[in-house]
Amino acid sequence: MTDSRGQQAPYETYGGEQPVQQGTQPYHPPQAYPSPQGGTQGGQQGPAQQTAAGATVRRPRTGASTQPRTRKARLRVAKADPWSVMKVSFLLSIALGICTIVAAAVLWMVMDAMGVFSTVGGTISEATGSNESNGFDLQSFLSLPRVLVFTSVIAVIDVVLATALATLGAFIYNLSAGFVGGVELTLAEDE
Repeated sequence: MTDSRGQQAPYETYGGEQPVQQGTQPYHPPQAYPSPQGGTQGGQQGPAQQTAAGATVRRPRTGASTQPRTRKARLRVAKADPWSVMKVSFLLSIALGICTIVAAAVLWMVMDAMGVFSTVGGTISEATGSNESNGFDLQSFLSLPRVLVFTSVIAVIDVVLATALATLGAFIYNLSAGFVGGVELTLAEDE
């Protein structure tokens, strides 16, 4: 069998490594934007420099920022969908109505436990009473079931009004956003 590679130089180093030829420079890839001064662009000292022996030493950039940049986006609310505004305001007003009823019940129980109704009721019955009648009975008028019914009526009225006003507000916002462009928001990414 014959060798088709031609004549090969014998390797003189141990392990089959090729000897480094004298006078050759290490390979440097071409620069994308070479500067006329021979350094990096703008004449500034770049992050990598060559030493006298030809090895490159990486140096840190002086103007580099160590803090991450916060991304910001500027958005504009151009239109509010009245149907979605109505659904959300309806659910929120129902939650507010339930909180109102629970707060009224808790407040009534606390005031009853403190004896406010009996003390004030006794004073009012003495002031309005006569020899033939006992006067106005505050405790029977402000009983817990009557207070809860009154609070429930107020809560239902609040649900209807809040839903209607929020939906009307969405229509008015859409009309005004057509003229002035809407509300602009600047959103930043959380770090």
